Amino acid sequence: MAIHYPKIQLLIDGTWRDAPGQPVISPADETVIGAVPNATPHDLDDALAAAQSGLRVWKRTSPARRAEIILRATELLRERVETIAPVIAMEQGKTLAQARAEVLRSCDLMAWDANEGKRLYGRVIPAEPGMRHTVIREPLGVIAAFTPWNFPMSSPARKIGGALASGCSIILKPAEETPAGAVMLATALMDAGLPPGVLNLVYGDPAQISEHLISNPVVRGITFTGSTPVGKHLAGLAARFMKPAIMELGGHAPVIVCDDIDVDSVALACVKGKLNNAGQVCVAPTRYFVHRAVYDAFVAAFVRHGKEVRVGHPLESGSDIGPLTNRRRLEAIEALVQNAVDEGARLMCGGKRLPGAGYLFPFTILADVPDSARVMHEEPFGPVCLVTPFDSLDEAIAKANALPFGLAGYAFTRSAATAYRLGQEMDVGNLAINHFVSAVSETPFGGVKESGYGREGGVEGLECYTTVKSISHLIV
Repeated sequence: MAIHYPKIQLLIDGTWRDAPGQPVISPADETVIGAVPNATPHDLDDALAAAQSGLRVWKRTSPARRAEIILRATELLRERVETIAPVIAMEQGKTLAQARAEVLRSCDLMAWDANEGKRLYGRVIPAEPGMRHTVIREPLGVIAAFTPWNFPMSSPARKIGGALASGCSIILKPAEETPAGAVMLATALMDAGLPPGVLNLVYGDPAQISEHLISNPVVRGITFTGSTPVGKHLAGLAARFMKPAIMELGGHAPVIVCDDIDVDSVALACVKGKLNNAGQVCVAPTRYFVHRAVYDAFVAAFVRHGKEVRVGHPLESGSDIGPLTNRRRLEAIEALVQNAVDEGARLMCGGKRLPGAGYLFPFTILADVPDSARVMHEEPFGPVCLVTPFDSLDEAIAKANALPFGLAGYAFTRSAATAYRLGQEMDVGNLAINHFVSAVSETPFGGVKESGYGREGGVEGLECYTTVKSISHLIV
């Protein structure tokens, strides 16, 4: 398959701009496939000025016209999916099928935001004769957005779709490891007629860019998806300058498997639920708490299906998972697995880097993992599954809620009463029962505790990009 990796440039005020930078490495074979530019302080100042100018135009653009442009961009992305998907697979490592799904999901996210942006209603509050109280929602302003490497297109799409549909302009800093998704997304929006300056792309030193943008008075809001430590730092910067922020941070998702389930079908679902991005997902199911009555049977079925997972080149049709995105993940996961074994966990399958080029790591299952193992507290962010037994639902819920994270959680049960209790007591922002889809376009997505605050998606996501204005009018 011949793949053309696009030239990566900064996008400022509707113009693509070159700058010196650093190589982009394909995790499939560790070769250099492109280069990503580093924005200078001058580039960032230009992006701020462009976003401020773009905001004046976009804020006055009708919601219907905004939707028309965004929806046209999604049509273009759908037409280009077979060109875009291999590029995403090459730079990130996910399989071609998963890359296609990511492009189409990006379209769904942006299309929903575009249409919902026409329904950001205000209200009239009853008052005495001659007085009118109205409440309106206005665009927050210029948004500084920061996205991670695991979803090169859908993570930018979430932030761009929400900001643009709400009438904001945006400066986006995608991840330097996977820059092409955002470039191809921005290209579609420009081709659809997005005015200059409404969307700007910058790459480079994350600390320098975040400090420069967040501290500037032009920026009125921040949205970040990434690790909890970085999120805490950026949230601190935002608080210093009194700016609202959406923080979608790390997780360590629990899965509660009750004793009233079909063991084999749930075990297979648990394997399939872990395949996306080779487990490099903040909502990836990781800590499996299984009722002791079905524990041994579940572990046996889980391992049987897990050993069938095929690890390979992301462009090969037979691959279920591709490589990890970078060498750091390989080293971190190997260390966590070894520590768990040292602490007494049983390694049931996988556990060691696969030979050859590329950052290939097999589907890995650890059973009887003690709480003392680091991996029970540190998100592995890879294809690693941790299985432990429980005796009562009280115990399972306590274990699920024990960590400072609360992004996504999962549970499997046929009992309506158990499902209701789990919904009330699992301390997560998103709970999926009997499946592994934690959020869709029309539902809000975000975490609690150290997994962040604010929401993306749904009506709640759009509202995070607006500010409320109350107008009292005495008619004279």
